[in-house]
Amino acid sequence: MDQCVTVERELEKVLHKFSGYGQLCERGLEELIDYTGGLKHEILQSQGQDGELSGTLSLVLTQCCKRIKDTVQKLASDHKDIHSSVSRVGKAIDKNFDSDISSVGIDGCWQADSQRILNEVMVEHFFRQGMLDVAEELCQESGLSIDPSQKEPFVELNRILEALKVRVLRPALEWAVSNREMLMAQNSSLEFKLHRLYFISLLMGGTANQREALQYAKNFQPFALNHQKDIQVLMGSLVYLRQGIENSPYVHLLDANQWADICDIFTRDACTLLGLSVESPLSVSFSAGCVALPALINIKAVIEQRQCTGVWNQKDELPIEVDLGKKCWYHSIFACPILRQQTTDNNPPMKLVCGHIISRDALNKMFNGSKLKCPYCPMEQSPGDAKQIFF
Repeated sequence: MDQCVTVERELEKVLHKFSGYGQLCERGLEELIDYTGGLKHEILQSQGQDGELSGTLSLVLTQCCKRIKDTVQKLASDHKDIHSSVSRVGKAIDKNFDSDISSVGIDGCWQADSQRILNEVMVEHFFRQGMLDVAEELCQESGLSIDPSQKEPFVELNRILEALKVRVLRPALEWAVSNREMLMAQNSSLEFKLHRLYFISLLMGGTANQREALQYAKNFQPFALNHQKDIQVLMGSLVYLRQGIENSPYVHLLDANQWADICDIFTRDACTLLGLSVESPLSVSFSAGCVALPALINIKAVIEQRQCTGVWNQKDELPIEVDLGKKCWYHSIFACPILRQQTTDNNPPMKLVCGHIISRDALNKMFNGSKLKCPYCPMEQSPGDAKQIFF
């Protein structure tokens, strides 16, 4: 991540210079246009019948040409400086990122079945992003057959999200009302917050919407038990309709951030109802790869340098542990206290009769005949009594 921050810092410098250069260029050219326009008007008014310019105007015209030349040279010099900043971004990328990452790849990783799974993940990602035409083109080129029923939920969700981004609540409200029972079952506050936003939009219309706002407040009735204080605040704001909510103690109701929040809440709850993760699996995998890649490149270089062949040859296991941060924690992890190895599908955790847990490999190594003594307590038991557990 440090490499990304370094490159981002250089990029921000370039963008800042571009912005400053654009403003300087626009201001300088406007001043030149105004100056030369005024000089042209003055020349036309004072020009003699013989068409010759006076000595004063000739001097002023010479100064105008010099001013134009100096301005153009300065703009060219500043533009050249921006080019050097852009080249520094390229150097920063070359310095902080390894352009060749093939050394950490595993031969034969993408077999037919794996390639199909990757294509399915990519198609789902494009559906999530609303890029339906790209997803369908990928299906055709890769030979995937996607059931239309898989695409329809994403089409609806993207339609509703696009409406929310332009502050149109009606599609989201219709969806929330139609799925009210399932939303209530998961203790979702989505429908209430949508009604709240619509009520606030009525408040912004002032006294002209007072009767409509009071009528719409009936929609809060199903949520009175869990959102009583919020409803009281909304009702209290009606007192200030005449002077405007923006000039009242309830100005916080107009916070623009709540529109971004409602988009996040809708995405989270809708994905939960569909049995999907909030974030795209492709995005999560790509982010995890970006975090892990530098460490893997370094360990690969060390392995090659020390000629430790065979250390990294398993497709389902990395040679070192890579900390992806708590954001990427999705499942509980159990490490066998006897063998000090992380359990896997082939070596699952096993619960003994006494309640202690060890791995299956440890269980197979420890029993003697038909008896097994727990390594943590004196209880003896049969190995067949151990039960596999799932985290």
